[in-house]
Amino acid sequence: MAPVYGRWEASLQPKNQTLPDIAEEDTLRAQCYALLARLLAAPPSVETLSSVGEIKGDASPLGQAMSALAAAARKSTPEAISREYHDLFIGLGKGEMLPYGSYYLTGFLHEKPLADLRGDMATLGIARSPGVSEPEDHIAAVCEMMCGLITGAFGRQVPVAEQRRFFDLHLGRWAPQFFKDLQATKSAAFYMPVGLIGQLFMDVESEAFAMAA
Repeated sequence: MAPVYGRWEASLQPKNQTLPDIAEEDTLRAQCYALLARLLAAPPSVETLSSVGEIKGDASPLGQAMSALAAAARKSTPEAISREYHDLFIGLGKGEMLPYGSYYLTGFLHEKPLADLRGDMATLGIARSPGVSEPEDHIAAVCEMMCGLITGAFGRQVPVAEQRRFFDLHLGRWAPQFFKDLQATKSAAFYMPVGLIGQLFMDVESEAFAMAA
């Protein structure tokens, strides 16, 4: 699937900027972040679900999880996934999960981790897109920001050291636990392989950043 940039926009991005090509492994990283962002931002549309159903995994653990997600997409309906998404993340009052960094790191919403993220967003030239009302530390939003840092969607391609710092501060400290919790929820069916993909991908990113240090 192509990277999706629907929720956040570059506040400082030059107009008509031509971005350089990126390495294949970085393209794959960006696509994985984009996939997680799209599926966790809202229930997938018919078109998105069709695209997910065509994903081809390989023999690696992450590849097998991708294949499981594709199989789940082929046997699911948008209506069923929409109900599942509602139960998981919205609910009557609140869903089974609160997918926000501040909550996972402090037990409360709108705390210092959100302020820290907003500060880094301002430095990197990332602004909230019009119409987005939820806090910026939503798991989908931070995954989309990582995608943009890799591809240069926010005006420039960010060096690996800066990517690592952003990841460590705003994803690495809480997203692995979020993805484990997602797999364990009673409502997760389609979203169970999404949780596994997220958990495995966070591990891959952590290991890759450690090797690049």
